[in-house]
This record gives sequence, C-alpha cells and structure tokens, in this order.
Amino acid sequence: MKQIVIGGLAASVLLGLTACGDNKSTEQQLPAEQTQTATAVQQALTSGVDFANFDKTVRPQDNFYRYVNGTWLKETKIPSDRTSAGAFYDLREKSKNDVKAIIDDVSKAENLQAGSDEQKVADLYRSFMDVDTLNKLGIEPIRAQLNEIAFLENKDQLASYFGKSQIIGGGTPMAFYISVDAKNSSRYATHIWQYGLSLPEKDYYFNKEERFESIRTAYLKHIETMFTLAGLPKAKERAKTVMALETAIADKHWNVVDSRDSSKTYNLYQVKDLPTLAPDINWDGYLKALGADKQADIIINQPSYITGLNDVVKSTSLDDWKAYLIWQTLTHAASQLSEPLDKENFEFFSKTLNGQEEQQPRWKRGVSTVSGILGEVIGKVYVKRHFKPEAKTRMSVLVENLRGAYGDSINELSWMSADTKAAAQDKLAKFNPKIGYPDKWKDYSKLVIKADDLYGNAQRAGALEHEKDLAKLGAPIDKGAWGMTPQTVNAYYNPTMNEIVFPAAILQPPFFNMEADDAVNYGGIGAVIGHEMGHGFDDQGAKFDGEGNLRDWWTADDLKAFESKAKALVSQYNGYYVFDDLHVNGELTLGENIGDLSGVTIAYKAYKKSLNGEEGPVIDGLTGDQRFFIGFTQVWRAKLKEAAARNRIATDPHSPPEYRALGSLSNMPEFYKVYDVKEGDKMYLAPEKRVKIW
Repeated sequence: MKQIVIGGLAASVLLGLTACGDNKSTEQQLPAEQTQTATAVQQALTSGVDFANFDKTVRPQDNFYRYVNGTWLKETKIPSDRTSAGAFYDLREKSKNDVKAIIDDVSKAENLQAGSDEQKVADLYRSFMDVDTLNKLGIEPIRAQLNEIAFLENKDQLASYFGKSQIIGGGTPMAFYISVDAKNSSRYATHIWQYGLSLPEKDYYFNKEERFESIRTAYLKHIETMFTLAGLPKAKERAKTVMALETAIADKHWNVVDSRDSSKTYNLYQVKDLPTLAPDINWDGYLKALGADKQADIIINQPSYITGLNDVVKSTSLDDWKAYLIWQTLTHAASQLSEPLDKENFEFFSKTLNGQEEQQPRWKRGVSTVSGILGEVIGKVYVKRHFKPEAKTRMSVLVENLRGAYGDSINELSWMSADTKAAAQDKLAKFNPKIGYPDKWKDYSKLVIKADDLYGNAQRAGALEHEKDLAKLGAPIDKGAWGMTPQTVNAYYNPTMNEIVFPAAILQPPFFNMEADDAVNYGGIGAVIGHEMGHGFDDQGAKFDGEGNLRDWWTADDLKAFESKAKALVSQYNGYYVFDDLHVNGELTLGENIGDLSGVTIAYKAYKKSLNGEEGPVIDGLTGDQRFFIGFTQVWRAKLKEAAARNRIATDPHSPPEYRALGSLSNMPEFYKVYDVKEGDKMYLAPEKRVKIW
C-alpha cells in the first residue's frame, strides 16, 4: 500500500481527501473497505507519456530531446500565423480559445449594466473587432498627441513630454516604473530603465553581418511607409532622422548581459542629485509629469545610459526629437489604428523580424487585448471553468515536496559552508508559493471602456495602472499581488518578494496531468517548480536574502566556489550551436540554465523521496525514473522560425528549448544511470565537467 502514497498526493487528492491537509499514509486516512478503491485509482493512472512523438531511430544517449520529441519535430508544421509551436505555445493557443469562449458568453448578454465587468469585457472586445470604425478614424485617435508634440517649444517641455508619453502608452527613451526596493524590500521605490528602441536590442543597430544590415534597411523603409500611410509629411526624411536618433540612443544602451546584473542595475540616487548625472534633462518637469515629483530618491538602473542620453538630448535638435516622438506614438499605437497601419506594423515586426507568415486572426489579437487590459476580470471566470480545486491542492503538496528536497540538497552540498547553508535554508523556508490565482482580485471599477474607442480604452487602462502604481509609494508592500493572470501559460520567481508563482493555465498536460502517475508530473511541473525555486539561488537570485533584500549573505569562499560552477555552466552552453554561425549565449542564459539544472535535479530528488524507498510502478513498459526524464523532456518540445530563434538567442535569457533539456540532463549522473550513458555517447560529459550547483 505504500506505493499508493506518492508524496501524499495520489490517494489524498484523487479520493477527495484534500481538506485534511496532512501527509499521513493512506492506511491511516482510509477505512479498510476503501483501500481497494485507492488501488484501483492508482492503477488507472496513465503514464502521461506522448509515445507518438518518439523517434526510436535516435539513441537516447546521443540526443534524448530528439529521442522523445523527434517524430513530433519532423511532422509538426508551425502554423502560418505563429512563429513557434510546442508545449508552451500550444497551451497558449488553448488559453486563447478558452478566453474567447468567456468573451463570447459575456458578449451574448443583452442590456449589460454600464460600468460592470461584463460591459467592459464585451465593449473592449467590440472596440478591437470593429475594423470599420478604426478605418474611418484613421490616425484621429492619436491626433491630440501629434499636436502636442508639434507644439513643444523647448527641451524642458520635451522632458516633460517624455513622462506624459509613457503614461498614455507612447515610446520614450526612459522607462519609469515603481517596484519593490531591492535593498529595502519593505518599501516601494521609483526606478528608471533604459528604453527608446524599436529594434530588439542595441546590436541590431550596429552589427555588420548581412542579416542585421538587411533588417536595418527594412526598418528604415518601414518607418517611411508608416509615415506615408498615416498621411504625415516628410516621410523619407523623418525616417532617416528616427533611425539616426534611435541609433544614437542604442549606442548608450547597456548590453543584455550587464542589464540582467542585479548588483550593477541597483543605483540609488537622491532626486536632487539627478542634474549631476544628466544636467540637460529637465528632471523636475519629467517627474512632475509622471506624478512622482514628491519622491526624495530614485533607483537608476543604468546610470551611464542616462549620462549618455543627456549628451543625445543636448546634441539633437528639437525638430529631430519631435520626429522621433511622432514615430514612437505611431508605432506604439499601430495595432489600435486602421487596417493599413496595423498590417504594415505586422509586416515588419512579425514577418520581417520574426518570420511569421500571416497575421493572427483578428479575434486572437482581440482576445490578447482583453486579457491584457482586463486580465483578472477574465481570470476569475477562467479559474471557475478550467482550474479544479484538487489541482491546487496537489500542486501545493508538490511544492512542499520540492521545498523539502531542496533543503536536503542544500544540506548535502560539499562545497558550501555551514553558515551559508543556514542562510540558504532560511531563504528557502521563506519562499512564498502562489498557485492558480490571487486571493484578492484587481478592482477595475474606475476604468472606462467604450465600444467605439479602442485607442482611448488602452490609454485609460494605462493611465489607471500608472495611478495604481503611484498609490503604492509610501504604502505597505502588497504581498498578494500577482504579476501574471491566471490564464497565462508561464511561471515566475520574484526575488524582492521571494515568491514562486504558478498561474492556473500552466497546470495542464504536459506540465501537470491530473490523470497521470506522479513520475511524469515531477518531471514536468515538478521541474518547473524546481526551476522557479532555482531562480532564488541562481547567479542573480542568490544575491537576495529570504526577506527579498539585495545583500551579500555568502562567505567569500562559498561565493568563489559558486561562481566557478556558474562559469563552467556558461562554457558548456556557449558550446551549443543552434545554427552553424550562432551559439547559445551562456552569460545571458546563465540564470535560466541554473534554474533548469536545479529544477530537474531537485524534482528528481523529490520524486525519489516521495516513493519512501520503494521503486515507482512500471506503466506502459516504463519505469518511474524513465517516465520522469521523459516528462521533463517532452515539456520542452518546440519548433521556432529561424528568424524568431535568432532574435531570441540575441535577447532572450532562456536557452533554446532543445538545449534546456540536453544541457540539464547532460549534467545529471542519475540520467546517465537510467539510460546507460557512456563515454563516446554524444550526451556524455566527463564527470569532472559535469556541473552540480544545487
């Protein structure tokens, strides 16, 4: 009977015994006459393995990813309206369909009460789908902004407009935001991040390779075309001006590796001292426009960028800045304007830049708009329809099992001292897991939504979110706030809150399968849980303590050992070539690679621990250990358009899916044992080259 109690999950969850909340054995929880039923439920669980995706012509020891996913990779075609396909992306499509059903049901109702959540959902979607009205309006929705830009008289007013433009959704060279102070997690602080580019990253403005030259040529033409379609004068001349100014801004940007460094990007300034950093920027006007002029201090994430931006502001004419701001207004609003502008926006940013062949059906983009602006209104209904209470209970048990396994692993580390272990255990104990949906939903009562005003709806939504952010200043930290909606297929770790968050929509097969044996679930969602926990101890997360404060809690020797292991992981991933001329950026992806390796390592440990010393059952001819590794690998099945893949390698801190699986498993001695990986096999790494961090 012990095999029924897989970490306290199978019997207690599937038999509706969730209310007791303990992890006692099944014999203690069930009357004798019910134990047969429990056994039947256990036997009925599927393996959770997608056998049709396997490619048995590939040896698992050479490429486990293609062994598990090879047939799927050969047979799957990326839909023409997408740049990718795979487990994550297919679930996101499912989520869109689920949200569409909610919107349709709401929209069928007659005489919706003005100001109600239902009215807002229905009218926001109608405003997006009403193409006739958008075509009639042309660029009239942004006319007020264009006029205000035209009448700017000096660079003091320019700085003020930077602040105003951000609130209403336009692009500016600085991104202002409010978040928890990384060195004082008991308060919210104001921040400024480098911004202002339309191409993905600074290298796109300077790289001399043919692909980048081609992108820049196409981008210049795109700007000109957009100005022309909008009926704005001097299209060719202004396009060149915008390109030159964005290039000057890009030159001052930090690269993507430095910008993910939590230590480098924490720079607290007194507001009164900002003129010493950038004397030609009207800081009073900028912060007043943002409603943040009463703050005594502000965190500047990239100080040298702000100093460099000051030089650009000083040396660039006001007319050139006006051309830039007109472009930023137009490009940010393009999907909310007429069909020609929307289509041209797609042609460059989706087709040319990412290889997407066709634009998504309008209803899909409408669903994304509604879910983005009214996310938790939709989320409340989504949870009722698609998230079972027992799934949350089972996930909660999984999280605690992973936490326990992580604690065991920390205790067993040979390279870490007792003092650092104690601090790590303290942080682990303080992890705050959030599963499925928030306990308190957002209030949208102040948001005005009109069926014939798409751009205005987006403006008002942005302004309201900014108002809510300003209200955080001086207020207690909201520990219950979520950074994702329940219908989002993703998960995250937030270092300043020390929280791990798993929205409802990711808690579905292949990540989390209520009908499957625990082995595949530990390999799938268990590794995701472990991954997010791992972010608390990756190269950046490990800089934060259990209270969410950026501080050094490591001994010098332990930190040196940790950095040595991280360096080895960087080297390993730098050796993975996605294309003949392009390899993974091991520095950029280091944090995610640590998360992946930690996640699958700890999830395996938790799975084995859940078996109480016994072997997992054989299901569909596979042992529990085999199903675990398959479960981990099948969640990363994915195909991307080449252009999209190249862009992600340049900008995305995640490694390409294939190497997320191969890189982690190549470091795990347990995988070598289960699949008999030996020297000479392509996945083999010599023991001294295998990285074990947590």
